[in-house]
Amino acid sequence: MTSTFPDISISTDRLVLRPFEEADVPALTEMMADDQITAWMAAPVPYTEAEARTFVTRTAPARRTSGDGIVFAVTELLTQRLVGLVELRDTDWRVLSAHAAYATASWARGEGYASESLAAVAQWLFQDQKFERLEIRTAADNTAAQQVAQKLGCISEGVLRNAWIARTRTENWDSSRPEAQGGWAEIRTDLIVWSLLPEDLDGAFDQFAEAGGYAHYPGWPQRH
Repeated sequence: MTSTFPDISISTDRLVLRPFEEADVPALTEMMADDQITAWMAAPVPYTEAEARTFVTRTAPARRTSGDGIVFAVTELLTQRLVGLVELRDTDWRVLSAHAAYATASWARGEGYASESLAAVAQWLFQDQKFERLEIRTAADNTAAQQVAQKLGCISEGVLRNAWIARTRTENWDSSRPEAQGGWAEIRTDLIVWSLLPEDLDGAFDQFAEAGGYAHYPGWPQRH
């Protein structure tokens, strides 16, 4: 029998992390079409509403039911607006480890939402699910993603050389016609490997715990 994560939502003081819903498709389409996300993530280009609907209705649910991981839509508690996503993938149920990936909408950056949501997922993963390792891989030039890992308390373990394909805008891209396809070139880059273990949380989450930590959000049914 394949092990799977429970179908739950998690809340912090400012955020609710829940399963994606079809109503999220327009906001997800807009978020994933942002240049920063296109540059560093392996999302389709262009990212269309059809791509978003497939992700919401098929890809994200299958991530959990297949045992590979779980996908959370990150939303503001007060406005319910989509601010980002957090994914766990490549889960090893014997070793009790998983890889994390995250993205934040352009309008929501600078608010600490990425580190707050990832911290809640890490605490849930270690305390509730009894996992022993969380791994994050960031492109060598993606300083924003590296800052999130550092803020979380992750330890840099090394570099995977030439292990990722990022994207960069081509010189002849016409910024006055952003709807036009193309304008991106693929470049190889290194990956920095970060890890977080349960004992790493002792100091890193004192302030987070004092603020209330995380909780199962009562507004979403918890289905196991």
